[in-house]
Amino acid sequence: MSLPPFRFDIARHPTKDTIKMLASLLEKVTSANDRLHPAPAANGDPPRHGRSRSLSHASPYTCFHARSIPSISIHAYLSRILKYCPCANECFLAILVYFDRLSKTTPASRQPLRIDSYNIHRLVIAAIMVSSKLMSDIFYTNTRYAKVGGLPVSELNVLEVQFIVLNDYALFVTVDELQNYGDQLLLHWMKEQEGYPEGRVPPRMSAVHDALSSTKENEPQQEEQDEYSRVHKVARHLSIDKGDNRRHSKEEQQLPTPPDSSAPHHPSSSSSSSSS
Repeated sequence: MSLPPFRFDIARHPTKDTIKMLASLLEKVTSANDRLHPAPAANGDPPRHGRSRSLSHASPYTCFHARSIPSISIHAYLSRILKYCPCANECFLAILVYFDRLSKTTPASRQPLRIDSYNIHRLVIAAIMVSSKLMSDIFYTNTRYAKVGGLPVSELNVLEVQFIVLNDYALFVTVDELQNYGDQLLLHWMKEQEGYPEGRVPPRMSAVHDALSSTKENEPQQEEQDEYSRVHKVARHLSIDKGDNRRHSKEEQQLPTPPDSSAPHHPSSSSSSSSS
């Protein structure tokens, strides 16, 4: 008996379901890499994931590393981005394409990306911001993305530039690539939910999925909100650096939404690197 064909419907698949599948995949990647490269601990104690990671050598990805692992989960972080800076499935699928490209050793001079719990949040917000500006008719200013992502806008500006440079300015993603990654993401989700026979899963499901070990996380799924608030709703304050000594401005602490950061921008009237 042949299995029914699966195909991810980019145009009509619920975006909330897409980020649930994406979060499941990214959580698996980060968990596997955390185990392979645990954070160092002091005085010979066993490695602890709550301690800040110290990098032994300069890396082009250093700016994406947090002082400590953010307390907000990947799924909650993606849900927050979708709630306050809505974008379509293409933007979220592009994250996988960009991460896959960065994980490869070409060009030879570039260090391959290793996603872990320390850098995933900054990589996600930078990738979403870049892909939204490239693919969406409506996107937002860097000030709004920074507020939603829990970062100072000055830091997010640096992450955006660095992310573009690391991708060698090759940010375009074809429809075929998006469809391929969407199909693979759906297949991974079906496998995780035991909705697809183990022996019938294709051997290769992209470099991102190949990087996963056989480890599985049995974390309880968070309940999704029935409806997302309107996009101009003021975002509650978030900082993805625990114990961050940096202080936001009084305006950012009170979280008003300035007119220029709450209103969506059209590509024809705003540049790709806009920041208010």
